[in-house]
Amino acid sequence: MKSAVEQLSTYKSVHLNPQNIKTHFVGVPMIVWSAWLMLGTLRFAWQDYQVSLAMILTVVVLGYYMALHMRLALGLVLFILPVLYTTEQVVHTPHPFIIAISIFVMGWVIQFIGHQYEKAKPAFMDDLNQLLIGPFFLMAELYFMLGFEKALAAEITPLAREKRRELEAKRRR
Repeated sequence: MKSAVEQLSTYKSVHLNPQNIKTHFVGVPMIVWSAWLMLGTLRFAWQDYQVSLAMILTVVVLGYYMALHMRLALGLVLFILPVLYTTEQVVHTPHPFIIAISIFVMGWVIQFIGHQYEKAKPAFMDDLNQLLIGPFFLMAELYFMLGFEKALAAEITPLAREKRRELEAKRRR
């Protein structure tokens, strides 16, 4: 498994433009919420309980984040648990899948607008694991804005800039 520093520096390498990062603070939560809602519609009975694929994904994804970086994962718990709770409420309304698809598409439109500012393709196009790193990256950026995890920021930013230079050099060839 790649380290948090490796994952974050790779993601940040195509997210250096402040406008792009701003669009991601809107688009990524929309995509996550809508994905949880879609997965929440896939349910099965386990003993006397209804379990959704979103519930299972919550445990798996939070475990992955905890393995990467415990302090960032704690922030993600505070983000993902309300996502799970609210999507579980919407699952029981009429047409939850249509709601999910609509928000999912809007979230991706916002993402791709951000990448127009960046002049770089999204990170997941080279590594699908980067889809999981988007929320992790945004939590790291939030921590950095609040003055937390300064050592992590100091470590990933130069690596991200170097990776970006390498990407741009490859593109020019």
